[in-house]
Amino acid sequence: MLRILTIDDHEVVRRGIKEMFTEESATFGEARSGAEALALVRKQHWDIAVLDISLGGRSGLEVLTEIKQLRPRMPVLILSMHAEEQYAVRAFKTGASGYINKASSGEELRRAILKIIKGGQYVGPSLAEKMVLQLSHPAKVPHESLSNRELEVLCSIASGKTVKEIALNLSLSEKTISTYRRRILDKMDMRTNAELTHYAIRNGLV
Repeated sequence: MLRILTIDDHEVVRRGIKEMFTEESATFGEARSGAEALALVRKQHWDIAVLDISLGGRSGLEVLTEIKQLRPRMPVLILSMHAEEQYAVRAFKTGASGYINKASSGEELRRAILKIIKGGQYVGPSLAEKMVLQLSHPAKVPHESLSNRELEVLCSIASGKTVKEIALNLSLSEKTISTYRRRILDKMDMRTNAELTHYAIRNGLV
């Protein structure tokens, strides 16, 4: 019997993964937040966790780190709508067994889950070549110096969100977001949001 844990704050995604496995004997766990996910991981073993990289108040990469600390051998597939070229490399370095974009078909997602459960790894065909090049010839680009949270804030700023909107989305204070913004500007030697936005667009972060 397959044991699949889906960690996503959108019910339609969790329900969709269930429907993909109606022909198999499977049990499912559902978590809407990082806290719920970690509680379920502590409670029992899962054959795979399908983890959204954005969970409102928590970064999926932070949750991935904690999952791997609790159960190092449990495979995790990252499901994301964010820029693949940047987040996929970070996800694999953090311990993910696969990375797939939410724009992929249901059949591709199903294949990815089954492949990982059987011990394999998965990355979509459109991303595979880019990842090989990036891992074998890593470019020294400014945003590589950012933490996962700082990168998330950068992408939110570049997407046109205000400090207040980012704070609400990440369940943090506006003061904390402003602090992250200052750190990002310092690390990247920039002065304005416009510069950050131009950089993010040029480098495919948004």
